[in-house]
Amino acid sequence: MSDPVLPRRRLLGALGAAGLALPLAGFAPLGADRRAFEAMLAEQGRCLTPLPTAAPGAAPKKLTLAWNATSICTSPIEVARRSGILARHGLEVELVNFGGSTEALLEAIATRKADAGVGMALRWLKPLEMGFDVKITGGTHGGCMRLAGPAANQLTTDINSIRGKTIAVSDMAGADKNFFSMLLKRRGIDPDRDVTWRVFPAHVFGLAIERGEAHAFAAGDPIAWTLIRDKQFVEVASNLTGEWAQRACCIIGVSGSLVKNEPQVAAALTRALIEAQQLSAHDPKIAADAFMDYAPGRVSRDDLIAMLQSHTHGHTPAGTDIRREIELYAEELKSVGVMRANTDPKRFAERVTADVLSV
Repeated sequence: MSDPVLPRRRLLGALGAAGLALPLAGFAPLGADRRAFEAMLAEQGRCLTPLPTAAPGAAPKKLTLAWNATSICTSPIEVARRSGILARHGLEVELVNFGGSTEALLEAIATRKADAGVGMALRWLKPLEMGFDVKITGGTHGGCMRLAGPAANQLTTDINSIRGKTIAVSDMAGADKNFFSMLLKRRGIDPDRDVTWRVFPAHVFGLAIERGEAHAFAAGDPIAWTLIRDKQFVEVASNLTGEWAQRACCIIGVSGSLVKNEPQVAAALTRALIEAQQLSAHDPKIAADAFMDYAPGRVSRDDLIAMLQSHTHGHTPAGTDIRREIELYAEELKSVGVMRANTDPKRFAERVTADVLSV
């Protein structure tokens, strides 16, 4: 697994060409690390040039952004708000903790009840196949989904040890179930015949495994990370396993009408959210502090930092990079029967993504 604290992945070409505004003014926790952060950005993208801040006296553009406030991997969104990154890009963003279905969320974005949202690619792509007017403008990070269970159930870090097992999931259409189905298929394990999926509320995964109703679970952080810690479970795989190590799992979705009618605003929001990811990768303590108000009980600041360090918040694809990653996901979702057999992954990716950073 790569080191997310000082990620060595290059910043995407579109950001390099367009520039990346530094969120250093007004965010005290970065402190003396300013020069290190600037040096890191310079090393990854030598053509970076500062973006202008909002024009003095100009009214900020007001937007509504839907997010899941209980997921640690979304904490850089709060970093963007608290640090002043959004304001530097001329934005005043209201964060809405959306608890409804993915379809309802995408409909809300498509109809401008919300202007944008951040969510799991593998939960969004099937609904987007239905034609919601939402454009993916970037990826925010990789990591945060885990497949794990007790060694007593003959589970190891070899994915073949999951063969014949029952896996607890919270949603049969969830991103974790979709991802690990894809991974099993790629490794020669039939996700429909060689394992059994059973739905439980996520908070009883541990109990279901203790009772023998499941042998393992698939879930996202912080639930997955804390279960592994508390139960000393074996992590069989994650969504950074193998060829997925260089893939984003969470994405930025913007209303199609905003992208069409106000492309500079869509670009500013995308840049700001990506910038917050880069800052969080450089110093996970900042993102952990931003998430403390939302963290579930028995999760400490050190726990949050450890989770963030296991993710790849320095991997923030946009433009042709995110388009290619969406195309790969579409191919893989077709292979496990989630997306329609007649969907063309390349055309699908072209339809649902927008290269706003090139405007």
